[in-house]
Amino acid sequence: MLILNAMDQILYEAQRQGRISFYMTSFGEEAIIGSAAALDPKDQVFGQYREAGVLLQRGFTLEQFMNQCYSNEKDLGKGRQMPIHYGSKELHFQTISSPLATQIPQAAGAAYAMRREGSKQCAICYFGEGAASEGDFHAGLNMAATIGCPVIFYCRNNGYAISTPSIEQYRGDGIASRGIGYGIDTIRVDGNDIWAIYSATKAARQIAVEQNKPVLIEAMTYRVSHHSTSDDSSAYRSTKEVEDWSKRDNPISRMRAWLIGKDWWTKGEDAEITKAAKADVLRAFAAAEALKRPAIRHMFEDVYDQLPPELEREKAEIEALIKKYPDYYQVNEFGR
Repeated sequence: MLILNAMDQILYEAQRQGRISFYMTSFGEEAIIGSAAALDPKDQVFGQYREAGVLLQRGFTLEQFMNQCYSNEKDLGKGRQMPIHYGSKELHFQTISSPLATQIPQAAGAAYAMRREGSKQCAICYFGEGAASEGDFHAGLNMAATIGCPVIFYCRNNGYAISTPSIEQYRGDGIASRGIGYGIDTIRVDGNDIWAIYSATKAARQIAVEQNKPVLIEAMTYRVSHHSTSDDSSAYRSTKEVEDWSKRDNPISRMRAWLIGKDWWTKGEDAEITKAAKADVLRAFAAAEALKRPAIRHMFEDVYDQLPPELEREKAEIEALIKKYPDYYQVNEFGR
C-alpha cells in the first residue's frame, strides 16, 4: 500500500508537470490489494482503471508501470494505450479498456470458458458503483448467474461516479441488493479494511471455484482523490469532506495503527519503508522517462496477419513524411 501510494503521488505530479498525459490515483482505496492477495496467481483479472494495486501485488514491476505511463519503447502495449491502461499476459491481467463496464460480460464469458475447461480457476472483475448503472453490468451478472460462471464481481463503491454522488445514482440500497436480485451470493464489506477484503475475496473464490457460481462483493470505501487528472472534485464536494475521510478512515492509516498496536510495526520502520518506496519509484520513473518512444512500425502491428492495402498506403505516407521533414519528425526519438 505504501508503494502504491508513493507511485500515485509521483505520477500524479508528473502529469501536472506535463511529463505524462493522464493519470488516476488510488488514494483512499489502497486496501483493494487485499483482494489480490486472496486470489490464485492464474486467476484472470478484469480491471476497470483503479486496480494498479492488484497488479502491483501480482508482481508487475515499478519499471513496467512507468514504461506504460510513459508509452516508451519498453511499454508492453507498445505505446498504443493511454496511461494506466495496464495489461499483462504473464500475470493474467487483461488489458484495461477505456469504455465503462465492458469488462463485466467479458469476465463472465472468460469464467464460463474456465468452467468448461475444468481448470479450477476463476475470474475476478473490478468496477465502480457508477459502472453498475451500465447495461453491461446487468447483462454480465445475469449471464454469470444463469449459466453458472466461476467469477467474482468486485464493486468498489467509493461514493462518486466521476462527479455524481452515489445518492444521485440509485434509489436502492447500493449495489449488493442487485446481486441478490439476480440470485447471486453477495456480501458487503468494509472497503477500507484490508483484512475484511481479503477474507471476503478468499471465501468468494472458494464458492466460485468449487460450486461454479458467481459472487458479488460490494466494498464500501471513499475516493479521496479526484476522479482523474481531468477532474477537479472541489467543484462537487467540499475540501473538508475529503480531509475528514483522509484522517478518519484511511486504509493505510488504519493498517499502520493496527500493526503498531500489535507491536509488529514501529513508526521508525514505517518512515524507513515509506522513504525507500519513494526512492524506488523515483528510480523507475527516471529510467522510464529517459527511454525512447516505441518504433513507428508498431502502429501497424498485431491486428492483421497481412496489412490491408489501406494501411500499407498510410504506412508509406508516414514514412514519406518523415523522410521529407527530418527536422520536424525526429526519428532518433523512437526505438527500433
